[in-house]
Formats: sequence, structure tokens, C-alpha cells
Amino acid sequence: VQLQASGGGLVQAGGSLRLSCAASGLTFNSYALGWFRQAPGKEREFVAAIKWSVVYYGDSAKGRFTISRDNDKNTVYLQMNSLKPEDTAVYYCAADRGTTAQNMALSSRVGRIDAWGQGTQVTVSS
Repeated sequence: VQLQASGGGLVQAGGSLRLSCAASGLTFNSYALGWFRQAPGKEREFVAAIKWSVVYYGDSAKGRFTISRDNDKNTVYLQMNSLKPEDTAVYYCAADRGTTAQNMALSSRVGRIDAWGQGTQVTVSS
């Protein structure tokens, strides 16, 4: 399984970015796909996950971020609106076949994620 994340960059507070994660080497429809982030000096944080049509968000993403997937393109997206400086982090996509969207954060904590992407930097200036 390979995941390639892209779409990060520098944006001003209040702006938007859309992250993409292209997946290969997996039966895409069978996997939960998610986004996590890690800021310097902080632990990795769950952002959002999707499996089939079920979505689940971490507290920091609710109301501002939207996760979606295109099964024809084997790609998962994270639309981020109303960005804040505290959203600055490296964003990682992840794939796990044996979990649900709701349990992807738990899968990460116990080290059971099947694959991670390489990360894409998001920097939000104030």
C-alpha cells in the first residue's frame, strides 16, 4: 500500500486548502482513509476519517474541515476552511482496512494503521 499526500502550503488565517492523498496497491473501497496531523513538539492528532460513506471528525476539524473520497481516482481529500495558525502542522494520510472511521484514531494509538503517507506541510500565518 502506498499513499501520496499533496496540497499543503502556506496560507493566511481564514483561508482554505485542499489536501489530496492518492492511494495505490490496495482495494480502495475496503479501507478506512484518514488524516492526522503533527505539530512540532506535539503528539500526532487525529483529524478526520472516512469509510464507505461514513465520516468522523476530530474536535479540531468539526465545522471547518470536510473529508471526502473519490473511489474512481483512489483519492481521499481534506478540504480545510477557516484555517487558524494552530492548524499549522504536517498532515499525514493513513489507510487501514480493519477499522471503521470512528475507530481510526484508536487504531493509530495502538499502532494498527496499515499504511501512512509521507506528510504534507500546512502553515497558517496570522
